[in-house]
Parts: sequence; structure tokens; C-alpha cells
Amino acid sequence: MLNYVWLFLMVVALVVGAINGRLQEVTEAAFKYAGVAVDIAIGLIGIMAMWLGIMRIAEKAGMVRLLARAIRPITTRLFPDVPPEHPAMGAMILNIAANWLGLSNAATPLGLKAMEELQKLNPRKDTATDAMVVFLGLNTGSITLIPATILAVRVQLGSTAPWEIIGTTIFASTCATITAVTMAKLMQRWPMFRLPPAEEASEEGSTLDKPEKTQEE
Repeated sequence: MLNYVWLFLMVVALVVGAINGRLQEVTEAAFKYAGVAVDIAIGLIGIMAMWLGIMRIAEKAGMVRLLARAIRPITTRLFPDVPPEHPAMGAMILNIAANWLGLSNAATPLGLKAMEELQKLNPRKDTATDAMVVFLGLNTGSITLIPATILAVRVQLGSTAPWEIIGTTIFASTCATITAVTMAKLMQRWPMFRLPPAEEASEEGSTLDKPEKTQEE
């Protein structure tokens, strides 16, 4: 879907540039900012490598398990259907920790791993579970204590006060996370979003699949 969005934006830029007779300027800007994007990406390598290394060390040292035990009272309330020692819980905690540090690129594979493990606990493979919905809200809202990626970009672009966004980032991301989780938990209680137990759904499906017996039989 994103490919179509970017293609649409590019086509619109070319059409508008051609209509206004500024197609050459559009082309020059495209090449110029392509180079800027490469410079920014290279500048992010150092800080990304550092934080990813720290997270890997923490995982190997067992700090993830300690963190999981420390926040177990919270995770058991947020994800009551997920066993505390299940691999999905560890992946979700790592994803949340990466988001706390503002490492969205590092959080993405961890989020995919968490969803993969949650799918193993899903009795309906074509429907998201409550735990999946709540985790998606946490991942999307993602409380950010240290916006490391944005700070690196601001430093790379020559900002004189790159740290001044930390307060507003924490406030905005906290509000977004609370809203997402609250709405997910509230909507779980609405009858229109409730699903019958998996056993009942499977029984209904098997009943529908069986052919009805005719009177002659």
C-alpha cells in the first residue's frame, strides 16, 4: 500500500511541476534530497548500532527476564491470555523497551516476532486476539522516553538544541499510548466486538460443514 502512496506522490509532483513549467527544478530537488537521505541514514548507523548492541547485551545477560518479572503485575493485566513465561511476552517487552528508547527500526522486527508468537496462541488464525490488539496499541502509541532516532536526525541536520523535544515527546507519546490501550480495553467489553469461545465457533463450523440427512436416508 505504501508503494502506491509514494508512487502517487511522485506522479503528482511531476505533473504539477510540468504544469507550472518547473519540471527541471523538481528533478534537481529529487536528486538533491536523495543525497540528503543517504547522509542522514549513514549518520544514524552509529547510534543505532550502539543501542542495538546494548539491547543485545541486556538480552544475553538476562536483564530481559528481570524486566519481565518486574513488570509482570502490569503485563498480566494487559495480557491476561498470555502466559508470563511465553516467548511472546519476552518479545513484547523487548519491543516496548526499544520504543522507550525511540529505536523504531529496532522495535519493528521485535514487534513482528511478538505477533508471530501471539499467533501461536490464537485459536482463530484469521482473527486478531485481544492481546494482539492491545499490543498493537502499545506499539503504535509507543511511549518514548528517549527519542534516540529523532535526536540523531536533529544532530545530523545541525540542530543547536536537539534535546528540547524530549519533554513534548514523552507527553505526546504517553497520551497516545494511554488512549490506545484504554480504547482497546473498552472495546473488548462491547458486545458487538465480542467473539464466542473458540470451542463454540469450531463446533458451529463443523455443524455447518456436515450435510443434512434427507428423509430417505
